[in-house]
Amino acid sequence: MILYVHFGTPQPDATFRQLLTLLGEFTPVVQALPPDAALADVSGSTRYFDRDAAGLAALIRMRAAAVHDLDVTVGIGPNPLLAQLAAHRGAPGAVRTVPDDAAAITRFLTGLPTAALPGVGPTTARTLASYGLHTADQIAATPLLTLQRILGTATGRTLRERAAGIDPARVVAGAPPRTFTAEHHFVRDELDGARQRAALTHLAEQLGARLRGERQVCRSLTLTVRYADHSVTTRSHTLSDATAHGPQLRSAAHVLHRRLGLQRARVRALTLRAGELGDAASATRQLAFGLDDDKDRRIEAAADRARARFGPDAVRPASTVGLG
Repeated sequence: MILYVHFGTPQPDATFRQLLTLLGEFTPVVQALPPDAALADVSGSTRYFDRDAAGLAALIRMRAAAVHDLDVTVGIGPNPLLAQLAAHRGAPGAVRTVPDDAAAITRFLTGLPTAALPGVGPTTARTLASYGLHTADQIAATPLLTLQRILGTATGRTLRERAAGIDPARVVAGAPPRTFTAEHHFVRDELDGARQRAALTHLAEQLGARLRGERQVCRSLTLTVRYADHSVTTRSHTLSDATAHGPQLRSAAHVLHRRLGLQRARVRALTLRAGELGDAASATRQLAFGLDDDKDRRIEAAADRARARFGPDAVRPASTVGLG
């Protein structure tokens, strides 16, 4: 059986690695899904620990609570897809199981909203809804050729398999992809959108400086907003090109913030995470950036030299001065 372990909120890199080590105490087959989850294949562990998958999941929850003060959620299923769906179907902080039985799988998927299936975003969900397809069981009952006419050949086939609980993927052990994280905690809950954007500007500059300092580029940004009531919202954005350029990172961060439509939300903290890192030397760069971009990059290089000599806060955008 496969465990999908959700840690609740995006975790700092060090904590995330510690949680992977915790899972490694129960099985060597652990696949990281940063920043907040992991898969674990416990098929070979149940006999050793003399416990079934649910018993191992309960031990993992207890250990995470004792060591890291986290109330993790564990989904159990015969494949990674069903384990993930089980973890997310219901309130956090529990163990939920989908048995390896065709009838049980059908019952579990009946009524599941299409948006709950991996790979179904708002646009695809609206397209499916326009054809009267609102749930997983409705998709599974739709002829394959019909879905392929609606979504395309490959997407239609993949979605129909997922709607039926079919997932050929296996848990692949390995270290998590490296990420860089920057975080800002407001002195008091912040209502002002302009100050929230200013904090994001500073976080983007921090990430850009760190990426350039380690000769890395990133392909994705993830914004996590923590509110006054301790709830969180997370949104991700894939960049058109891998970059470490401050203005591009800042623009993407502001897009994520704008999409959230926070308005008068009371924001306690913002976390910006750069993911899908790669070697800057191997990244392609568009040549025709123009004079303004060349000037920005010269200024950026000078600021990096100043930070290297006088510290990370030696140079920062004027809009971020006085942030608390």
